[in-house]
Amino acid sequence: MLRIDRVLGSRLEPEFSEELHRLEHRGAIDIVNVPVADLARRRLLITTRGGEELAIALPRHQKLFDGAVLLLDGDRAIVVRAASERWLRLEPRSISDAIELGYHIGNLGWRVRFEGEVLFVAIEGRAENYVVRLGELFWSRRVGMSVLDEDDANVAPA
Repeated sequence: MLRIDRVLGSRLEPEFSEELHRLEHRGAIDIVNVPVADLARRRLLITTRGGEELAIALPRHQKLFDGAVLLLDGDRAIVVRAASERWLRLEPRSISDAIELGYHIGNLGWRVRFEGEVLFVAIEGRAENYVVRLGELFWSRRVGMSVLDEDDANVAPA
């Protein structure tokens, strides 16, 4: 297991980009897909696409981000990619349905975004678990629902 105790910088910084470009041509860049919800964590056990286990323990003043360089030496690099976030798109059919939906979601403490009359809930886990929690609103068709990727949701990431 490889221990990572700091972020070296961003893949976009000039001092890293040239070396990363060279390593990319050799197929020597390993990617670690980090769920968006885990980017704020300071401690994380995770496996890269290449199968290497990482124990990440960052100082308080650093956090993970898309493009963070975790390892860079002459032979290889490890770079963070923020995994695409999925959103539950909820569209209440009436004002009273919207009020009830807002009440339930507020009590559940879910992370949300608003776009007009549509509510987006960040999915952390299985979408089916969200449907079950709001059961009657969906089953009675008082709230329309679909699952979208971050790009499709047209919502700025958190």
